Amino acid sequence: MSDTRYVARSRDIAARRLGDELMIMSGRDSTLFELNGTAALLWDAADGVTPLDDIVARTICATYDIDAATALRDAEELLDQLAVHGILVVSDAPTPVESGLRP
Repeated sequence: MSDTRYVARSRDIAARRLGDELMIMSGRDSTLFELNGTAALLWDAADGVTPLDDIVARTICATYDIDAATALRDAEELLDQLAVHGILVVSDAPTPVESGLRP
């Protein structure tokens, strides 16, 4: 069994960018979420086919002065929180996001 995690944007949300932050409304219960810059980077890269550790190395570590192990641990925690609210979907296999879903 692989430990690789793939991340995709949920289909049940509406998203709008305001500067470097991202506003997301849940289609399930109309809850509004404001994603900070780091969470927005994760959202932008969540294509369903790129492993989380690659997303962390290519976007978060490249943007912030942070080591890969710490960044991955923090990203996993953030990902779990966003998945609980239905904002991101986590899978152990690639799941491409349909092209029309990108904000």
